[in-house]
Amino acid sequence: MYLPYEARTAMGDTFDIKFPLHKDTGDPIKVEQLITAILKVIEDELSVTGPISNGDVLQAVSMSLAIRSGMIYAPKETSAALTQGLVKTALEALDTANILRSQSGKA
Repeated sequence: MYLPYEARTAMGDTFDIKFPLHKDTGDPIKVEQLITAILKVIEDELSVTGPISNGDVLQAVSMSLAIRSGMIYAPKETSAALTQGLVKTALEALDTANILRSQSGKA
């Protein structure tokens, strides 16, 4: 089962991604809604705080993911393995995504 997802950046780039869903996914619609909400919060925060490096954004998201993984009532090894597997799968989906870069500059 896959989750098709389209993301648009503030710069106008579009990412059409087909994410493989974990076999135990409970509600793909809620997964899609949460992705949208998380990305919106990040964009909203950056519009208030100003420029930040991409590395700092990824670091903050990674740390948040680690905290969320630790909140799961399961052995640490189990939740860490699940988290790492999900991130790996999502990054691999990005390799096959259709990415449209917006035109920039003046002609």
